[in-house]
Amino acid sequence: MSAQATEPVIPGDFADPSVIKVDSVYYATGTSSEWAPHFPVFKSSDLKTWRQTGYVFDKSPEWTVGSFWAPEYYKIGQTYYLYYTARRKSDNRSYIGVATSQYPDHGFTDHGVLIEHGKEAIDAFVFNDNGQLYITFKAYGLDDRPIELLGSRLSADGLKTEGELFSLLKDSSRIGMEGQSILKKDNYYYLFYSVGNCCGQDCSYAVHVARATSLKGPYQLYSSNPILHENDSWKCMGHGTFVPGDKGETYYLHHGYNRKSNVFTGREAMLSALTWQGKDGWPALKIASNNMAVPSELRDDFNTTALSNFWQWDFRHADPSVKIHKGTLHLSGTTTSDNLTGIALTVRPTSDSFEITTSVINRNKALKGLVVYGDAGVAIGVGVQGDSIKVWKVDNNRHLILHAIKAPSGITSLKLAMSEGRVSKFFYQAGQASWKQVGSAEEIKSLPQWDRSPRLGLHYKGNEQDSAEFSYFSLRNL
Repeated sequence: MSAQATEPVIPGDFADPSVIKVDSVYYATGTSSEWAPHFPVFKSSDLKTWRQTGYVFDKSPEWTVGSFWAPEYYKIGQTYYLYYTARRKSDNRSYIGVATSQYPDHGFTDHGVLIEHGKEAIDAFVFNDNGQLYITFKAYGLDDRPIELLGSRLSADGLKTEGELFSLLKDSSRIGMEGQSILKKDNYYYLFYSVGNCCGQDCSYAVHVARATSLKGPYQLYSSNPILHENDSWKCMGHGTFVPGDKGETYYLHHGYNRKSNVFTGREAMLSALTWQGKDGWPALKIASNNMAVPSELRDDFNTTALSNFWQWDFRHADPSVKIHKGTLHLSGTTTSDNLTGIALTVRPTSDSFEITTSVINRNKALKGLVVYGDAGVAIGVGVQGDSIKVWKVDNNRHLILHAIKAPSGITSLKLAMSEGRVSKFFYQAGQASWKQVGSAEEIKSLPQWDRSPRLGLHYKGNEQDSAEFSYFSLRNL
């Protein structure tokens, strides 16, 4: 491994990114998994500095139940298309849907399932071959047979498949194959794809390439694969799409795990430059230098009437009710019966060493404060409940109160700090007094979940008629 330290271009959990260039502006979206709203959209003028502008879906499409993975942008005429993977409500199988909008970052109308094939059809990619549209995808990942990258003609309006399916490439060695992108250069079609295990502690992702003189193959594997793999700073890089730069360059926006924070910050968006080894030579990918520091603080003072677009929640287990009035966020809502944690209104972490703070304005029977949330059954936090301050955790199907002390009167500020070893400490503050620690340090070893990082944020556990009132939220990386 060679030393190649660089910063992500979109810090935090943003897997399987797809990017599109609109005039001189870039838009990117990525996997949102079980977090709502679905498929966050970021905007940039230089591919290195991004800001979030919205989401593809504010509400789940009717046919879906979860697993919002691998969105893929395309544009036909003046219409933006998003081909995406989601799990179908009727049978819990993951298939490919399509949505359209006149805008790249909002206003999408869903058109339902486009590709239903076998037990699973995921990772759509669209390619225009001399005026004929094709859509490709991964198949047979859940079968006892080699994975294949399949393709089909796509109708001119992008909403229907046509003709028979064909196979581009088969995973004969059974090492894993997905997240494909296609480029044509000179006499060859180049098929870029990710191999190995995508996610979690044992990931092994890397990018391979094959080429053919026809889109349908047969494809020749590159003898020097992989062309993008781990280094001293990043590991398990892959699943991206290509986009032109402003000076004739071509870039590959993809994801990778930061070795420092490991899987806690999720698969973060990286940028690599594409080069070619002479005429008819094979391609190479090299991580593009990016020295833009990850922002050290995210803060919300609730000074607008609408919820800031960086907030997300676990839509499978909670339906938050959020109102913002005169600098106060009121949080309540409903949860599923199996949700031991409560409602978590959260943001994506960009470091595994941080502190989050808030002030709780009101008192009632509900528990309200701060949370590190992996799932409805895996979380840890600190909150105010009645006249007590409580440190709690949910793990192994139990909700436990770890420490409890008497709360000071009036508005109570809370702080949850986590170090690189995933050890959390909890604090409270009364007025302008100094911070005081509550209990001892704690750890939940089951954080994070398989394919996504935890989230950090505000917490409410109580009935729908009550609420939590917060005056601000701050996340500061240490």
